[in-house]
Amino acid sequence: MHKAQARYPPTRPTESATGLTTRQAQTKRAECGSNTIERAEQTPVWARVVAQLRDPLVLVLLAAAVLTSVTGDFADTAIILVVVMVNTVVGVAQAIRADHAVTALSDLAAPGVRVRRDGIECELTAAELVPGDVVLLVEGDVVPADACVAEGSALLVDESALTGESMPADKSAPDPSGEVQPENLLGAGTVVLRGRAVVEVIATGSNSALGRIAVLMREHPGPTPLQRRLAHLGRVLAVAVIALCAVVFGLGLLRGEPIEAMAITAISLAVAAVPESLPAVVTLGLALGARHMAARHAIVRNLPAVETLGSVTVLATDKTGTLTEGRMVAERLWTPTGTAELTGSGYGPVGQLRVAGSAVDAEAVPHIRDLLTAAVLCNDATLVPPDTDNTQWRALGDPTESALVAAAGKAGLERTCLREGHTRLAEAPFDSVRKRMTTIHHDPDDGLRAFLKGAPEVVLTSRFLTTDATGLRIARHAADELAAAGYRVLAFATRRLETLPEPAESAETGMTLLGLIAIADPPKSTARDTVAACRAAGITPVMITGDHPATARAIALRLGIIGERGATVLTGADMSADSTLDLTSARVFARTTPEQKLTIIQAWRTRGAVTAMNGDGVNDGPALRRADIGVAMGKRGTEVARQAADVVLADDEISTVVAAVEEGRRVYDNIRRFLLYALSGGIAEIAIMLIGPALGMPIPLVAGQILWINLLTHGLTGVALGAEPVDPGTMHRPPRPPEQSILGDGLWQRVLGLGVVVTAISLAVGTWADHTGRGWQTLLFLTLLGAQLGVVTGLRTRLLTRANPSLPIAVLASAALGLAGVYVPWLRELLGTETLPAADLAPALIGVLVGFAAARAARWIRFLIRGSAENDRAPIASGGPAPTPDPAGPS
Repeated sequence: MHKAQARYPPTRPTESATGLTTRQAQTKRAECGSNTIERAEQTPVWARVVAQLRDPLVLVLLAAAVLTSVTGDFADTAIILVVVMVNTVVGVAQAIRADHAVTALSDLAAPGVRVRRDGIECELTAAELVPGDVVLLVEGDVVPADACVAEGSALLVDESALTGESMPADKSAPDPSGEVQPENLLGAGTVVLRGRAVVEVIATGSNSALGRIAVLMREHPGPTPLQRRLAHLGRVLAVAVIALCAVVFGLGLLRGEPIEAMAITAISLAVAAVPESLPAVVTLGLALGARHMAARHAIVRNLPAVETLGSVTVLATDKTGTLTEGRMVAERLWTPTGTAELTGSGYGPVGQLRVAGSAVDAEAVPHIRDLLTAAVLCNDATLVPPDTDNTQWRALGDPTESALVAAAGKAGLERTCLREGHTRLAEAPFDSVRKRMTTIHHDPDDGLRAFLKGAPEVVLTSRFLTTDATGLRIARHAADELAAAGYRVLAFATRRLETLPEPAESAETGMTLLGLIAIADPPKSTARDTVAACRAAGITPVMITGDHPATARAIALRLGIIGERGATVLTGADMSADSTLDLTSARVFARTTPEQKLTIIQAWRTRGAVTAMNGDGVNDGPALRRADIGVAMGKRGTEVARQAADVVLADDEISTVVAAVEEGRRVYDNIRRFLLYALSGGIAEIAIMLIGPALGMPIPLVAGQILWINLLTHGLTGVALGAEPVDPGTMHRPPRPPEQSILGDGLWQRVLGLGVVVTAISLAVGTWADHTGRGWQTLLFLTLLGAQLGVVTGLRTRLLTRANPSLPIAVLASAALGLAGVYVPWLRELLGTETLPAADLAPALIGVLVGFAAARAARWIRFLIRGSAENDRAPIASGGPAPTPDPAGPS
């Protein structure tokens, strides 16, 4: 594991007075290049096509296409080629789409910036900036490059997209006597929420924070678990098909059969043994899965991602805006007289003030009313009610101050009335050095009144308050407890004045403590249930955030990601200090950089986990790209996150991920169900051709009959099987081990078992017909087809469900076409069958029943085996079997 790079170099501004000269800027631009994100060299389309065609299963299908064309089965040839073409087009389109993620970073650059050049202000494009340039920033500006603050006034910057921190960061110029600190530095792509600043550019282009993220996002995660499993299956099938067909061809020659006839038969068997409809079933299943996921607000941008979600073993997620609402909310109030809580979410004045568990109005609780009055008046934020364009209340100004205004509204205090009755006369604004704000207002009752708001460590001192030592100790203890619980805590105080002081700061003494307000970005209402659902499904939840460790720990505890006994939180500093840490032993990571998020994801993948990363910020982009499956928020997510992701959540609800996982598992189950059906039929056809001659049937089936059965089973019913609904209990079983073969977990044994049953009933009917003088080859043909149709019906999850009407329709259509091969003259001549009396069809019907019974028995035996194994585990709350518990999870 590599150590994370330092985000900013330690430097201090040097040219703040006049900036660079034009000549200096030209020289530096020649050295450093443009302030743009360098794009990786594009892979030509032809190379992408070749890469898709090198897939082992595709090579098998191309060989099958050649073989079917040799036999004259041009319909099958066309079908196979269409499937290959569709898969290739989809794969190439997905590869091209993946390259768009890096280009989205360039959209974060400021379109124009104010710069000092040659001692005067001018406007340039962000691409023209070089290190050493002096840039002027005001509220609403996007920071165009990494920079150090030279001069700042009340500067507040939103760094959430870049760092993952839920709280905006106060920024200021460095102390002349000390080193440059993070609070003196700005990252490219961040947004100025308040104040103004003069900054000096210290890094541009690929050397900036955005540039380093772009480099990390060029790495591709590799093939998905399904793609790896299908590639392995393709190699196995290729070897097996060639070997078996060679055996059939050789035995036929030993019996004296014509070379041409045996060559056609061997080729027909090769086509029958290859499940050429598998890519069609996979593509259809993935497409239907994507459609179902879209109906559940998960937009799939990469089709294989549908199944990959079903294989996920670790869900790593960002915190801010993903597990939490992404909006600050005041939740707890403390005063020297008592405590209270506020309910409700968002910035809307919808909620309750609760004291001792009962809802009250602030007017009835004077100490709470005075605290919230101070919170509204010592405040510059404004709330905007819903309108035709926005359905929710919005904040104008500092999100923390907006939360205070919303809190007063929930408690029944009208913000407008408060401010109109308490006209602001003077103020000392908040900044990162003072860490406090003071406003002075006209008070209708007392003349003048000052209000103080600030960090508890600043306000709760005898310098500002008249509170005695015991009272201060109690207040500090309350503030420490709230901070340890993950809250951002603000302290408030007030003082009555006789005259208006000058300056306003002189009123910050002799004040009376009003209390504390604890603010947090609360978890989404569905987040805890989502975490519980992940655990029930055997998925390990992991939180990776750039936020404070105390905040991360508090949210993780509230959501059940960790328990009190497993509450270790690793920080980015821990990772940098010790490269030997086992990152897969922790479930919560805080203060992480984009590089470290990438390292955590890679640690899990190295361990063999199938990882999903859920995020919304620029800093999540590399991890979204590296994870096996990237999931981005659609509404609040950045364009970078959306472009890097495989799935976009249109509703920004992490609970949608669980629905998507269920859909992915359904798709994979249906692919395995198709393989069970198709391969058992293929084995039966090969076994019949090998064993039949020993029972007196020289050529049990001719090439046309084999291909007709193959078309009706693999084609019509096989494709319809891919749309089967989800199995009950799917989300109460662990995900399949990533290293498990697609034929693992007993599937190949079931393939052999069903193949033996279909072979036995087909040969039994054929032998009986031969000995009784009936049309044995035609009866063998119908019985083999009927037995396979019975198998596909018996493999259904729920026999009488209406969720997939295409399967019973396909079964009936295949049966009708099978009978047409016996009773339609021109088709009968083509296939080499003969007309049978209606009474002779009874054995074929027996084959249907035997195939159906065998498939149901196989399902019940598997269910009983799996059930007995899972019953050895502890039950979960919802009543289903629980996967192996996560040792680092809740106690």
